This record gives sequence, C-alpha cells and structure tokens, in this order.
Amino acid sequence: MQELIEYLVRELVDDPSAVRIEPADDQGYVVYQVHVAPSDLGKVIGRRGRIANALRVVAKAAGLKTRQRATVEIIS
Repeated sequence: MQELIEYLVRELVDDPSAVRIEPADDQGYVVYQVHVAPSDLGKVIGRRGRIANALRVVAKAAGLKTRQRATVEIIS
C-alpha cells in the first residue's frame, strides 16, 4: 500500500525526489505520513483538501483488501 500512495503522490508533485512516505502505527491504524517539498504541499492537499481526502479514500480501500486500517497524513 505504501508503494501505491508513493506512486500517486509522486505523480502530483513537481519534485518527486523529495517525496517520502513513512508508515507509523497509531492505535490499530497504520498512518502513512507523506513528506513533500514545501512548494508542493498545496498540490498534494488540493483545493479544499480534495486530493488529500482522495488519498485517504484510496488508502482505506486498499486497506480493506488486507484487513488493515490505514489513513494518510500530509506533513510538509
């Protein structure tokens, strides 16, 4: 799932080499912390957070397949 999120984020940003995904456990959830360049932060969040929410939906749907609860957190 980490590779899927990383692929999606790399396609959105101008500086794909700055993208870093770190998984972390948080009370039964796997939180994928997305780190991007400060100039790409707005592109990953999107207008009114639509892209960020779409990434969370994709992570949740992919997690259903493996019975893993997952979410995405965007960090600059």
